[in-house]
Amino acid sequence: MAYMDWDLEADLVIVGAGLAGYCAALEAAESNARVLLLEKMRDVGGTSGMSGGLFAFAGTDLQRERGIDDGEERLYDDLRKVGNCANDDALVRIYVKHQLDTYHWLRNKRVQFGPPEASGGQSVPRSHTTNSAAVIQTLAACARDAGAITCMTETPARRLVRDAGGERVSGVLAMREGREIAIRAKRGVILAAGGFSRNQKLLECFAPLQVGVNTVCGKGSTGDGLLMAWKVGAGLRDMAYIKSTFGNHPDAGSERHRILFPVYRGAVAVNRHGRRFVNESLSYKALGDVCAMQPGAIAYQIFDQTVMDQSSPGVVTFDFEEALQTGYLLTAETVADLAHKIDIDPQTLGDTIERYNGNIARGVADELGRATLSNAFGSLVKLERPPYYASPSVNVMLGTYCGITIDARAQVLDVFDQPIAGLYAAGEIHGGFHGAAYMTGSGLGKAAVFGRLAAAEALRS
Repeated sequence: MAYMDWDLEADLVIVGAGLAGYCAALEAAESNARVLLLEKMRDVGGTSGMSGGLFAFAGTDLQRERGIDDGEERLYDDLRKVGNCANDDALVRIYVKHQLDTYHWLRNKRVQFGPPEASGGQSVPRSHTTNSAAVIQTLAACARDAGAITCMTETPARRLVRDAGGERVSGVLAMREGREIAIRAKRGVILAAGGFSRNQKLLECFAPLQVGVNTVCGKGSTGDGLLMAWKVGAGLRDMAYIKSTFGNHPDAGSERHRILFPVYRGAVAVNRHGRRFVNESLSYKALGDVCAMQPGAIAYQIFDQTVMDQSSPGVVTFDFEEALQTGYLLTAETVADLAHKIDIDPQTLGDTIERYNGNIARGVADELGRATLSNAFGSLVKLERPPYYASPSVNVMLGTYCGITIDARAQVLDVFDQPIAGLYAAGEIHGGFHGAAYMTGSGLGKAAVFGRLAAAEALRS
């Protein structure tokens, strides 16, 4: 682009004030860089602040205190296995290398983590629990205290600006109070603007099977960052693997998900005919794929009091007691009575539970391949202790987890896999990390790790 009359300038311009954006901004501020953090919505946080709050970290003190043997190689193996090895090996290794340091970095920022939970795709408990909204509030407070970070809300970025030679991204055009402003980024632009779950046109293009699925994510998740990068030639990764998430209550609405995962504590999933249809230990993205093919695209997670006793207070996806109290679970003293409540044939559901319990008692191989609670973790439990519970479960779009191609420096690559100078990406907006499916906690973990990495690399270049 020819001469540009800049309205504002900073060392780094970061688009999107979610977890990745805040981690990038704070990392940069620690190197005395001046940062402009642009957020198109009135409130910060985006999808990060609405999530279940689980971070996938390995080798932490919280794990060691509970005798959990975890480390880099186990984490790497799980991420590659869940992603069906379709994920970029270099990105997975970068995550594994930096995740433990990022855990300590977040704790130093006063982020509070609770006990690790086992969840989808994990061979040991490594979902470190948080309140996601509180995490954003904590990091936003750190950003205000840093002095070098200016957060501009209600300021949507519209286009990337390239220098006179057309090679390097040198800034962004944004809208502020009804007028367009040009912002110079002296060291680089970091795109951390999230996914495109709320852009029906992009879903129709890349994920037509997800059109019409209930969406619960940041209201700003319309793909602005992806489109800006695409405009300047960015490549795309993992677009074929967009999946919805299993386990949401049908009546949860579009403002807040109500996902429960009793399957990872021992529940079974049955369809409207009362029959199991999937290995319940799989990633909840894989469960979503199979649930979508069931009658009415609905399933019921069936469990007993033994599983209910595994409830984790305050952990949204495992707080079964709270779900019962707020009406998201149905309960009955017998399997037959529970079947009547969910309009399933009592004989069929009873036979399904009896067969499942019998296989466990006799040590017979499960016909659907289930041998553990989650991935390779946890022993199966018989469902025989009343009362019994049912969690009606449908799919929900929480994010797209694919998008811009990046390298191991978080630098955006063009359609020929060449770096686009001055342009970086972090968080949900980039592809390559998850591959074919998603391990619980890796979305927030990825946002934090790659947000920091993008800032460090931009300032190093």
